Amino acid sequence: MTENSERRVISVIVVNEASVLSRITNLFSGRGYNITSLTVAPIPESNYSRLTIVTSGSVRVIEQITKQLHKLIPVLKVYEHADLVEKEMAMVKFPLSENLSDIDVLCRAYNGKIVNVGENVVIVMVADEPKRVDNFLAVIKKYNPKEIVRSGAVALER
Repeated sequence: MTENSERRVISVIVVNEASVLSRITNLFSGRGYNITSLTVAPIPESNYSRLTIVTSGSVRVIEQITKQLHKLIPVLKVYEHADLVEKEMAMVKFPLSENLSDIDVLCRAYNGKIVNVGENVVIVMVADEPKRVDNFLAVIKKYNPKEIVRSGAVALER
C-alpha cells in the first residue's frame, strides 16, 4: 500500500445473474485496482447477491471505484463501510499427534472450535475480525498445521 492508501471495505448489492461477478472484477483489473478479498453470497429470499470487496486506495481512488461500480447495469447499491462489523473465517487441519487441548483453547479464544476429527487429522474453525484471524494463524504455526483455508471478509454496517 502506498502512503495515502488505506484498507477499504465496499459492499455491492447486485442482481443475481450470470456474468455480474466477471463485470465487477473486470472493472477492478481494467483500472489496475487490487482486490484483497472478495466474498459473494445470495441475499436470502431475494434475487440479489451481496459482494463484499476489500481493497486499498486513497479516498480519490475509492470514490472512483464506487462511481464506476454504480455505472454497471446489474448493480443496485454500492456503499463503503464507515462503521462496520467485519468477520472472516479460517479452517485449519492439524495432525492428530498435536496437543488437541491447547489447540481447542486457542480456537475458543478466537471464536472457534474443533469441527471435525478424522483418523489422522483434526479440523478447526475460527471466525473473527480479520486482524484476529491473522493473529490466530500466527500463533498456531507451532502446532504444525497441514493445511489452512481462509475465507474472504463479510461485513455489515452497524
